[in-house]
Amino acid sequence: MEKQEKATAYWKENKKYLIILLSIWFLVSFGAGIIFKDYLNNFKIGGFKLGFWFAQQGSIYVFVVLIFVYVRLMNNLDKKYGYDE
Repeated sequence: MEKQEKATAYWKENKKYLIILLSIWFLVSFGAGIIFKDYLNNFKIGGFKLGFWFAQQGSIYVFVVLIFVYVRLMNNLDKKYGYDE
C-alpha cells in the first residue's frame, strides 16, 4: 500500500469512528437529557428520574466511557496502519 493511500485510508476510518462516537454522545446528552426526557422520567435510577439523571450525570459518564473507547479504537487503528510507536 502506498504511503498516501495508507494515510487516506487511515483518516477515512478515523473519521468514521469520530462520527459514530460523536453521534452516540449527541444522542445521550441531547437526546436522553432533553428530547426524550419526559419519556425517560417514567423510570427511576437511584431514586432519581432517568431523564434528570441523564441530563445531570449520565451523559458525563457516557462521555468518559467514549473517551476510553476512542483511545482503544485509535490504538488498534494505529497498529493496523503502522503508525504505532
